[in-house]
Amino acid sequence: MSGTLRCVLVAVDGSEESMNALNWALNNLNLRSPSSDSDSDPGGQFIILHVQSPPSIAAGINPGAIPFGGPSDLEVPAFTAAIESHQRRITESILSHALKICSDKNVKNVKTEVIIGDAKEKICEAVENLNADLLVMGSRAFGPIKRMFLGSVSNYCTNHAVCPVMIVKNTS
Repeated sequence: MSGTLRCVLVAVDGSEESMNALNWALNNLNLRSPSSDSDSDPGGQFIILHVQSPPSIAAGINPGAIPFGGPSDLEVPAFTAAIESHQRRITESILSHALKICSDKNVKNVKTEVIIGDAKEKICEAVENLNADLLVMGSRAFGPIKRMFLGSVSNYCTNHAVCPVMIVKNTS
């Protein structure tokens, strides 16, 4: 793979496992070099992808708007707005940490993407939309019971992504 990858998508969720996957990608993958005779070929890039859960999933319920009295059709969407604001702060923190890892390794060809939705489906959509050559992600190694209830994003992506998928397991 050395030197032939144009787009490597690394999915991060803030977990230690996803940051280990980012470190692995930065340490082990060489991207296509820019053409020396062409300004239009920027070479390869790492894309750090974070998928935010929709507010209703983050809350664990679908709270809708919060009525505050008066006419029944007048509602205040304060609960959803508060969740969205909190999620934005979390996303900024996750991406900031990921970009610091890239900066510490002196990697400059990095772009970030944020998508809202179901992680496993949105990661696979991003792989296709961004024409990724490789998807790199961490594995939380849930046991069979947790995996049955929570699902496995890495397993889903391995079976549905339109490019090769590298699952980086925790080294501890």
